[in-house]
Order: sequence, then structure tokens, then C-alpha cells
Amino acid sequence: MNVFHKITLQSMKKSHTRTIVTIIGVILSTTMITAVATFGTSLLNFLLNSSIVKYGNWHVEFLEVDSSFVQKRSHDNGVVKTATFENIGYATLDGGRSPEKPYLFIAGFSDDTFNTLPISLISGRLPENSGEMLVPAHIAIKGGVRFKVGDTITLAVGNRLAENKSLNQHDPFLSGKETLIPITKRTYTVVGICERPTFEEHSAPGYTLITKVEPADQIDSYTLFITLKDPRYVQAYASSAAETHGYILNDNVLRFMGLSDNKLINTLLYTVGGILVAIIMIGSIFLIYNSFNISLNERTRQFGILSSVGATPSQLRDSVLFEGLCIGAIGIPIGVLAGIGSIWLVIPVVARNFGTILYSSVPLTLSVSIYTIIGAVAISLVTILISAYIPARKAAKTPIIESIRQTNVIKTESNAVKTSKLAQHIYGLEGNLALKNFKRNKTRYRSIVLSLVLSLVLFVSGTTFRTTLERLSEQYVTDIEGDILFNAQEMNINEMFTLYDTLKTADGIYGSTYQAVFAYSCEVKANDLSDRYRKFTGHTVTDQEVNLPMNIQFIEDSKYVEFVKKLGLSEKEYTGRHAKLIVIARQQIEKKDGTIEVFDMFANRSMAMNVIPIKNNQPMEKLAKKLDLTFVDTYPVDPPPDQSSTPKGYIFMVIAPYSLIGEFQIQDLKANVGLIFLSKNPSQSVTEMEMILQGAGITSEYSLYNVHAIFEQWRSLTFVIDVFTYFFVFMISLIAIANVFNTISTNVRLRRRELAMLRSVGMSDRDFNKMMNFECVFYGMRTLLYGLPIAGIISWLIYKVLVTVERVDNFNYVFPWSSMTISVFSVLTIVFITMWYAINEIERENIIDALRDDTI
Repeated sequence: MNVFHKITLQSMKKSHTRTIVTIIGVILSTTMITAVATFGTSLLNFLLNSSIVKYGNWHVEFLEVDSSFVQKRSHDNGVVKTATFENIGYATLDGGRSPEKPYLFIAGFSDDTFNTLPISLISGRLPENSGEMLVPAHIAIKGGVRFKVGDTITLAVGNRLAENKSLNQHDPFLSGKETLIPITKRTYTVVGICERPTFEEHSAPGYTLITKVEPADQIDSYTLFITLKDPRYVQAYASSAAETHGYILNDNVLRFMGLSDNKLINTLLYTVGGILVAIIMIGSIFLIYNSFNISLNERTRQFGILSSVGATPSQLRDSVLFEGLCIGAIGIPIGVLAGIGSIWLVIPVVARNFGTILYSSVPLTLSVSIYTIIGAVAISLVTILISAYIPARKAAKTPIIESIRQTNVIKTESNAVKTSKLAQHIYGLEGNLALKNFKRNKTRYRSIVLSLVLSLVLFVSGTTFRTTLERLSEQYVTDIEGDILFNAQEMNINEMFTLYDTLKTADGIYGSTYQAVFAYSCEVKANDLSDRYRKFTGHTVTDQEVNLPMNIQFIEDSKYVEFVKKLGLSEKEYTGRHAKLIVIARQQIEKKDGTIEVFDMFANRSMAMNVIPIKNNQPMEKLAKKLDLTFVDTYPVDPPPDQSSTPKGYIFMVIAPYSLIGEFQIQDLKANVGLIFLSKNPSQSVTEMEMILQGAGITSEYSLYNVHAIFEQWRSLTFVIDVFTYFFVFMISLIAIANVFNTISTNVRLRRRELAMLRSVGMSDRDFNKMMNFECVFYGMRTLLYGLPIAGIISWLIYKVLVTVERVDNFNYVFPWSSMTISVFSVLTIVFITMWYAINEIERENIIDALRDDTI
């Protein structure tokens, strides 16, 4: 250890408070960088393991290969595991409604294949012999053909050919260019319904049916799945080993290894992580740079003396950098351990919620990578070296005489510290002195203010993000009154009630309701429409006949009566055979500035009109009916999604009790159906309902939603954001507090002689404290002047982004008053406490000693 290093260590010991605060700053910085990196690694592993469970632990799939190819690939270097299924052939799907997917593809699994490729059963069981079949549910949803457990299927199985070339599942359907050549007939019994096999591409021409292969089968056509020891070489391996065969990469798994062409997830994680690390580095650099800059000011005279006796600029720089390395040697290891430990404590708290958000059964666990730790250490070390190098370079360039005389500490022109007479009158002598000192030390004060502003903005932004998500989740729960929703398009009413009665028997269901929405139209005069709607649609001729599409929503009588009472209308007037009916007719448009405008379609709040039912897109004029309607602003039950070509934002719907459906003579029409259920155990009820639906043979397109699970997902997401928002803001705030404490306290200490001189010429303790309090106010007010507007703007941008992404209507911006208030109080408290500590240190010193101390 040379003499400069010894002098550096002595200076660090002498200024032990500043050294400790700097080490704490390094620890906090390294803790946060390590925590962000470790959590990112843990999240990637969680996503990777979840994808393996869902899509299978394989890396490349070869299609239409023979047994010799399978044997050859299984003995390749780097291949860990293989799995195959037999390509038994294709059959035509009779009655299918997807022109791009007209086939059934039969795959023959072995026991090993069932263990390797994930199959998610909905109902029934796996096939046990070559005469049994597993059918995917998306044949019914996408293809419109439903199979039930126990059905027997006879298929003419063969091969697809185009220009004498055999086609496989990787080749999309070529309409008019390919033919199916039947080879044999096979009969299967459906023993189970499963989710769409994850290895089936969405562009595949055939729905994959799975059977069990037996040794007697002689089909020499396989699909081969290979797992590599080192997936980094999957691209090179696939292209070299494929020969003339086609192959598919398991992008759903490879993307979380950073090996897929689709690197959206990695880009997102690295971008978010990079932004967080950048914020941490900026805050840390301010703290550590201020520490070294203060150290430079303390040692300016020392550097001048060393330079006068022959110390070179490189030796002075080395002295400051050595101080940085010493601080890093203590702070970085502690920070790394603290970062890993903090994530180790946080992960068990959020693990279950992550599973809810991503619907994964894989647990989120701590995953520590040596490369992650090396990266965190490197980033922390770079932060320290950058922070140390800037003042070190400045120290090396300072002329010797200026260093010894310390004339370079503060250079300010007299005009720069002038204050107005109004300021002198308002603040008095003490406030005027504080303001002058604020002006002559602008660089140092700016770093303090910027640190406080950064902390304030982060806190307000984080809490706004959290509260906005909470409000969104509350709105979802408020708008949807049930736990489970079933919606179907074009369903027969009798079929609806049969299904409704069956679904109500699912375990846990304790309440339910139904609705049926029929398509209608009506003709009105243009002058019946509101001025705003006429302007929007361009109907300028007042006596023009306007044809408008509309719906009639039939709901349970009890729900209808409740709605009438809620609106304050007469139950007698709005119920019964010839009663008035309620209608909502509104248009919603989005303006160029992003705001939503909602206006009434009709000029009056009540009117009579003829309505005509629609069947097969044709009006049924003979069934026209005149209705006496009263317009309102809402409806009692959210209607099922409308798949028609109704304009966006257009709502024109009559609400009627179901007991009147006979008056409309529409029993032979099909409706959009909505069923709502309340359940004690929604997940179990949904599982049972899915089995009921699979066995019901429904041909209408339908969807089943676990609304309770969606709410849980939002609540879990909000909780996870809460944890990490508060953790991040807390750590950043600690860095900001350490920065402010270090800078203010040392700044006051550097002004020992100046402050002692003021006290020596008669400034009382009361006036002295008043002057320092004014400085605190200037710090706080400058911080709030910049921080509050920036925080307000960012909170509004967060609101706009979330509302735009979620497409939420009638969701107003709420100004973050509470977090703003907490921020104001916190900023002033931090500044006043720090200043109080520094002043107490100064007041305990002897004035004469402070005046004599010219070396600081």
C-alpha cells in the first residue's frame, strides 16, 4: 500500500459519517440492482417451466419421418430425449364450418408419448387401445361439429396429396389444389375430450385426434420430438439434421431462453429491467458522486499540498478511485447478499398470486444465476467508478495554488447572488442569507432537489398505477353480478332452457338468471332523432325514413320488476300484457383527443314505434309490432357480446320481461343467450359445466367465463404490483434520503467557518435556526415546484395508458391527492430532520475552533 492509499484511508476514517452513508448508498444500490436481476431471472425460469408444462419439454419437431430417421436422430450427440407419434392419416370432417381446416388428423400415441407431450383432459379418459379416441374440444368451438364421450366414429383415413407430393400438418390447406386419397376405414370410440394439443399449429389443416398405437401397426410415418442438451444450438441442429424433412421449433419454450425469433418477452423483461437499473444507477450516481465530490472539497487543500511536493495527476486520480474501490469492497458484497435475501423473502409472498395471474400450476421460486450476480456486481462497480472518476478528474486538473487557497470551491459573480428588495422584505435578514447561499451553491443544491424530485415522482407514479388497477378491478366486479358467465350465439330458446336447467345442477351453484336477446329493426322519422345523432349520421332531411337496427332483451320477470322500481317507474304501468317497455338508445364516440362522448339517439324521452324481427338477416314484416317505449340511460343486465355488424358504440335495445315473449311470436327465432351463475366454488363449477357442455352436443358458438377467476387475476396482479412498487419506491427513497442526508449534512459541515463567523458577530441561536429553516423551506419548495407537476402529469399518462389498453368506458381520472400529500409531508420532514442533525453537530462545536479550522 503506497502513501496515497494510506492518506485516503485516514481521510475516510476522519470523515466516518460521510463514509458510512456512502457505503450505505452503495449497499442500497447494489441491493436493488441484484434484486431486479434476481427477480428477472426467477420470473424467466417461472415462465420457462410454465411453458414446458403447457407445451412440452422438447425443442424441435420433425414431421413425416420414417423409423430409420428416428433411430439416427436418437443417437445424435447432444440429444437428451426423443418422443414420437405415428401419423395414421387424415379424414374429412363432415359438417365442418372452417374452410381452412376441413380435416381430422389421427395421431397414434405410445405410453412414452403420453408422458412426454402434455394432454389436458376436459372429460373422460385417455385411450387405452387403437380402437379408442381422444377428441379435442376446439372441433366443436371452431369447427362446429360436436362429439360426445361414448360416440362411435367411422372414418375413411388416407393421405393428402398435391402434385404427387404428400402433405403434412405443417402444410396449410390448399383449396382446389390438393386431394385426400382414402386408404382404409377405421372405427373409433370417443373416450375423452381434451384441450387443443399444444403441438398442433393454428394453421394446421386437420384437428388432431389421438389414439393409442399397438405393436401390430405397420405405419412407417412418424412425427419426432427432440430435446437437446444445449438448446442454444437448436437452429443449427434442426437445419443440419432435417435433411429433406420439415421441422418446427418449440418457440413457446425457446422464447424464454432467448432463442426464439419472437423475443417479445425477453425484450419486455430486459427493457423494464433496464429502465429500473437505469433509474437505480442515476439515483446511486447522484448519491455516490456527491459523496466523492464532498470528499474532494474536504481534501482540496490536501491535494494541493500533495501536488506541490510532486504528486502527479494520475496519483491523485488513483487516490480517489482507491477510495471508491474500498467503499465498493465493503458495500457491494453486502448489497448482493441483501438483494438475493430480499427477493428470497418477497417471492413466497407473491408466488401464489403469480400462479393466479398466469394460470400456472408451476410455483414461482428463487432462481440465482452466477451471470446475474456478476452483472449486478459489474453494474454496481461501474456506478461507483463513474461517480468517483468525475471528481477525481476534476481534482487532478485543479491548479496547485487554487487547491491550497481553496479559491475554487465556490466561484460566483456578485450579480448571481443578488436578491430582490421584495425578497428581503418578506424573508428578512435570515431568509435573505439563506437565499443567497442557495444561489451561490446551485450545483450542489440541484443534486439534492433532483434526488428529492426523483423519489417523489416514483412514489406518486407507483401508487397511481396501483390505485388505478384496483379501481379497474372493482369496476369489473361491480359491472358483472355473477361468478360465471355463459354466452352463446344463435341458440334456440328451448335449447337454452334445457341447458340452463342442467348447468344449474353443477356443484356449488346457488343462484342464477338468464336472458335472450333477439335482433330487430325499426323505421323512424329523421326528425324523431336528436340533433346530435342526425349530425353524427348525416340524416339532414327531417321527414326522411330511417331504418335502425335494434335488439330486444328478455330477462327474468323478477329482474325486470326490480329494474322498474330502481328507475322509480310505476310497476303497474310497466308490467302486464299491454304495458310500456323500457329502452336505451345511445351513441358513443371517441374524439380525436381521446375523450369519450355519449349522447341520446332520440329527441324525446318516450315515443311509440313499430319493431320488426330479423330472421336470417331478413326483416319479417308480417310480425311487426307497435311498442310504447320510455327511454332510460342504462339496462339491468349486461347483454351477451353482439357478433353482428352493429356500429361501434351503438346501443339501441328494448328491455322486456320474459313473460311477454309470447306476445312477440318469436319462438322459432334464434337468440344471443346469456346465462349468469353465482357459485360457492367457481373453479369447480366451471370444470363441471365444461363437462356438461361437452356432452350436450351444442352446435351454437359459445363461451364460458369464470368471472371470479378474472377478478382474482386482477386482485393478484394488483397485489404483486403493490409489493414491488412499495419495495422499489422504498429502496429508491432510501437512496434519496441517504443522498439528501449526506449532501445537506456535509454541506453544512463545509460551511463551519461561515456559520461560526455569523454566530461570532452576534447572530443568536434563534436567528441562526431561522436562517437554516429558511434553507429547508427553499429545498422543499423547489422540490415540490418541480416534482408535483411532473408526478401529476405522469400519473395522468398512466391512467390514460391503462384505460386505453383495457378499453374501459365511464372511468374517470382521480387525482392522486393522498400520495401527493404524503410526498409533500415526507419531503419537508426529510429535509428538516437532516438539517436539524447537521445544525446540532455545528452547535456543539466551539466557535473559535471552527474559525481557526482552515483545513476543514
